Amino acid sequence: MSKVPVSVVIITKNEEANISDCLKSASWADEIVVLDDYSTDNTVNLARQYTDKIFSRKTDIEGRHRNYAYGLAKNAWVLSLDVDECVTSELAAEIRSVLNGAPKDKVFTIPIKTYIGKRWIEHGGWYPAGKTRLFDKRTFKYEEADVHPRVFYEGTCGHLKKDIIHYSYKDYHDYFISLNNQTTLEAKKWFDEKRKIGFLKMSRKLLSRFLKSYVQKQGYKDGLLGFMIAYGSGLYQLMSYVKYREMVDNQK
Repeated sequence: MSKVPVSVVIITKNEEANISDCLKSASWADEIVVLDDYSTDNTVNLARQYTDKIFSRKTDIEGRHRNYAYGLAKNAWVLSLDVDECVTSELAAEIRSVLNGAPKDKVFTIPIKTYIGKRWIEHGGWYPAGKTRLFDKRTFKYEEADVHPRVFYEGTCGHLKKDIIHYSYKDYHDYFISLNNQTTLEAKKWFDEKRKIGFLKMSRKLLSRFLKSYVQKQGYKDGLLGFMIAYGSGLYQLMSYVKYREMVDNQK
């Protein structure tokens, strides 16, 4: 079967544990582009088994780095894939069908099926939680922001039905390390934008995020996993606020 005219773009740094499974799942695409942040492990050597389109660039601002990566693609259509993700065969077939049909939409969301260890986070707002991953790069770009950059595009957005599998965290330890790193970036964003965030506002958001995940989005159906995800959602606000306050106090 012929390759699909789409460029799968992947950003890496020291990902030897994930890179092979990720790239193997993208072998149906006619181009795979890897933008590597000077890995010191075996990431690049493993990537060479699947593609010769390997480039190096130091990560600066997430949105800017992603835009640079997409600019390396030869095809107009890009599938943005994180290195700890895999494309299912069903999704590959769906993308083939969509692109063969000259789509009117310029971007498509894709459901992300996220795991902690071997457990799928099915509720709490984590699934399907479609993300904009397939797009015409000529009409698409990321906001140049360090944390949670927004997407901007011209045209309409469609929604694919098949999944990307996201092996996001090896275990709870890994989950909380990620939470710690993300909240540091979030706090810096608040500080740089000179936001005025008080304790009461933070407390309301903490409670709101927990209840939305655990009750409204039915996180309780996932048992202890659902509780921990909801707890982490609220904790995100608290950790970001504490770090933000530390930055403000240090400036004084």
